[in-house]
Amino acid sequence: MAQPERRGPQVLNIGEVLAQLSADFPGMTASKIRFLEEKGLINPRRTPAGYRQYSDGDVERLRFVLALQRDQYLPLKVIKDYLDAIDRGERPENLPPGVVVSPRIVSDELAAELQNRGRKLSEEQLRAESGASVPLLQSLLSFGLISHSNGQFDEHALQVARACVQLESHGLEPRHLRPFQAAAEREFGLVERAVAPLASRKDSASQARAAEAAREISDLCLTLHRALVQDHISRMDI
Repeated sequence: MAQPERRGPQVLNIGEVLAQLSADFPGMTASKIRFLEEKGLINPRRTPAGYRQYSDGDVERLRFVLALQRDQYLPLKVIKDYLDAIDRGERPENLPPGVVVSPRIVSDELAAELQNRGRKLSEEQLRAESGASVPLLQSLLSFGLISHSNGQFDEHALQVARACVQLESHGLEPRHLRPFQAAAEREFGLVERAVAPLASRKDSASQARAAEAAREISDLCLTLHRALVQDHISRMDI
């Protein structure tokens, strides 16, 4: 009786990779995949003629990267640090809540989770997860520190609410925090101007570079802000 033919690992071309990703990431393009390769997030094999050959593991890594960008708003540098740790057989530190990975390959739980869109919360869920009172949430909304779409809040609103709960315990109310919103808008204006040359281009690779540059500039702005505030604190006569 003939033995069944043994097939090796599946090898995909870039078009087949796009076909697998298109349902969950409809804006995905070949240019974006090549950009992620440029940044060292994936490393497909090449044929002697130079054509890329993607494995199932490459596709899974792409899902991991794209979902963390989309759902957790993480910069590529942070995601690459996670992947480097995974490849060393370590568990990355400071993973977003609920993200579980195993060495070299994303876990089944994460693969299922990453197919979902960014989490949306009702007002009741937002209060429960942040610990915010009804009056506090109403104040955050009235001062424009959080917003909702059709009664649904996102992860940014949750982060703001959690921070404001802690600040409230130090006597800082939402009305005191309006300068933060104004500063955020000014910093966004700086970021927007800095990436405008890339953002004005219509190709996907330029759009991806613009988004990544915006995240990097934002991180630098936050580092600068923290350093300046810490400098003032260090000069306090206490």
